[in-house]
Amino acid sequence: MRLSVELPLLGTDISHCDSNTFEVEIFPDRPDLLCAETLAHAIRPFIHGEEPQPNLEVIDGDITLAVDASLAEVRPVILAAVVRGVDVGQTEEQRQQFIKGLMEHQEKLHFALGRGRRRASIGVHDLSALAPPFRVITVARDYSFIPLAATEEMSIEEILKEHPKGIDYAHLLDGMETVPVILDANDAVLSFPPIINGEHTTVSENTTDFFIDVTGWDERACVACLQLICLQLSARGGVVEAVRINPCSGEEFSAPDPAPLNHEVSRSLVKDILGWDFTDDQIGTAISRMGGKFLGGDEFLHFLMPRWRFDILHPIDIIEDLAIGHGYDDLGSSQPEISMAGQARPESMLGRRVRECMQGLGLQQVQSLTLSNEADQFTKVRWLPQGEPTIIANPITNEHTMLRQSILPSLLRLIASNRHHELPQCIYESGYCVRDHKNTTRAAWLVADHKAGFAKARGFAQILLRDLGAEMATVTWEALEAGQGPWLAGRGARIKIDGRIVGEFGEVDPSVSEKFELSVPMHGGEFDLKALRTAIPDPVI
Repeated sequence: MRLSVELPLLGTDISHCDSNTFEVEIFPDRPDLLCAETLAHAIRPFIHGEEPQPNLEVIDGDITLAVDASLAEVRPVILAAVVRGVDVGQTEEQRQQFIKGLMEHQEKLHFALGRGRRRASIGVHDLSALAPPFRVITVARDYSFIPLAATEEMSIEEILKEHPKGIDYAHLLDGMETVPVILDANDAVLSFPPIINGEHTTVSENTTDFFIDVTGWDERACVACLQLICLQLSARGGVVEAVRINPCSGEEFSAPDPAPLNHEVSRSLVKDILGWDFTDDQIGTAISRMGGKFLGGDEFLHFLMPRWRFDILHPIDIIEDLAIGHGYDDLGSSQPEISMAGQARPESMLGRRVRECMQGLGLQQVQSLTLSNEADQFTKVRWLPQGEPTIIANPITNEHTMLRQSILPSLLRLIASNRHHELPQCIYESGYCVRDHKNTTRAAWLVADHKAGFAKARGFAQILLRDLGAEMATVTWEALEAGQGPWLAGRGARIKIDGRIVGEFGEVDPSVSEKFELSVPMHGGEFDLKALRTAIPDPVI
């Protein structure tokens, strides 16, 4: 029971657990838990209080890997390791299960850390089939070898066009005239990274000694991949042996690096974030449960964390580990020192009041698409563009070629789609429009009824302004000329408050209605909510 309660805090979620099966989902922020062996390595100190092992046990080796200078522009990060004496199981079923687990771990790391092998790719080989020392060079695309799962030699170009793995990952080598290959002392191809291994290095049920190569562009991702594969094999009794690497630039070094990373965190930052004044013993216990070691410190705390913890990017990540290791439930409680009560934004208050007024007028709220087209927005309703229209670069239909500048055309289109229903049809909408590539909020109504006319439209506008608290003495009604908008000549008006235009309304011209395949009398109007908010102070605030 304790396992099922506490393990999710480690970065996992238990989905099923019984006497035979243990199913666990790994959270995306912990790619170091993607196989049973590395998960068990993290669980032991977290659950059972075992001594953490943030370092990778590595012995010196005499195998070398030389990297040609041409790799600097092709695939500059090259790492390698040897693991000997791995216990792959006693029965054929156990050995097959081991190979399956190793390959699955490799592909999960390709996805999680390698980003589809772009940042890092891993090659796992049978060391007994190889002849050290090794070297990495670049070759032309007509270079040939026998790739994995093939029986005859194929050129690089053929692999990229015909082999399943080549087809999947050929895009990683786009634009490169030469490509990397890893050779042994007999010039046999171990690997063609990041695409595929050579056939003769295939890991079999009898393989106990392994050679691992990791290549890529992201050094940190490559280091984590190499460490995690080595950690998986060492958990099965393998002895990790360092490989001396002569890189394409810089000094010779050995990989993998056994030492953990030293992280420094301000003690005051820990208290500020978690609100808890930890003792040194509490810090040591918490970080030990997370697989690290506490080195002490006064103003700044020092921690040793495994190199394979790819998720640790910032001091805040160490603080999160402290919280998880200590337990969120044991951090105490506190009351906020400032008021956390929410307050509606002014535009939200206005939108609510507009909706209440429209509903009081018997209008039904609708929500249409912000996508429209130039014909509906401008040509049919006789409105000119307000600023530059926002056009869709690759529209999938002629009806959705731009972001709307006005709402009323959308309401006309909606009434047209429902013209077979009985009258009256009374609708309104409050929502976003885009003018000159900037969002603005507008509200519009449209009534389709045999009694619709200019007088009713003016009544709607007056009621809305009154409900919003407008001083009617400051409101002016300015007649629109024929052809200015969708209104019938002499039956359309613009509304101004203190000289500021806030909207317009009127009786819809039958010639406009016909363009939307409508023949019923209609009245409507549209308001700029930002202009209304500026012109009419909110009486509540």
